[in-house]
Amino acid sequence: MDLQIVLPDESTDMPAETPAELGVEAERLGFHAVWLPDHLLPPAEYGSTYGGVYEPFITLAHLAARTSRIRLGTSVVILPLRNPVLVAKQVATLDRLSGGRVTLGVGTGWDSTEFASLGVDFAARGRLTDEAIVLIRQLFAGEEPIEKGVFAPRPLGAVPIMVGGHSDRAMRRVAEHADEWQGVDLTPEQFAERVAVIRGLTDRPVRVGIRIGWKDGLDAKTIATQIRELADAGADAVAVHPGPYPTAAARMTALAEATA
Repeated sequence: MDLQIVLPDESTDMPAETPAELGVEAERLGFHAVWLPDHLLPPAEYGSTYGGVYEPFITLAHLAARTSRIRLGTSVVILPLRNPVLVAKQVATLDRLSGGRVTLGVGTGWDSTEFASLGVDFAARGRLTDEAIVLIRQLFAGEEPIEKGVFAPRPLGAVPIMVGGHSDRAMRRVAEHADEWQGVDLTPEQFAERVAVIRGLTDRPVRVGIRIGWKDGLDAKTIATQIRELADAGADAVAVHPGPYPTAAARMTALAEATA
């Protein structure tokens, strides 16, 4: 099972060097991947509800230059709020610059106000997400689906596409389009139930993972126990958000020791 870190990105006063420093430390400690969230124009201040102060692709490019092994991903980009050709270009470029270490994590979004602020039809977000995933895969494969358009660079290899979400429609999207699925804050029983739904919808070898938060008052041994229980429930990967940036490095170290 892969143990991963969701980097804190919810505070506007976070020092600019913090994401790279935490990414370097996560690699040193042996974590498999780091993830960054995404909110382009949230209707309220960044914080525990809205993460993504730093634009994820630019930040991950900075991390790529400071690291050499750890995987770099988005958890998750709100795909219907972005131009899919631009996303494909950013991801392919990042994949090249990082030596093939990128996972594109996508979701449909959930806040109608954010969609309205950006002039995107909230009701169409599922369809827009599906269409964008198909187009991105075509561009990565060199199929050139856009007339009179040349797409470059192409990724070094197959960039895994991870889909987040818990709804039945999200499960169908995973079965139809994804290489990976990531749930959020589910119990082991809930996680296993959603995995069973995915397995019933497709025979493709979709990797399944989950993201959990480190709530205040819990210690590293408790988080390690949660991780083991989720692994027993079938998780291929568990991503832990270690909490606010001032305590993230210490919690990452404690977690690495507790799971060694």
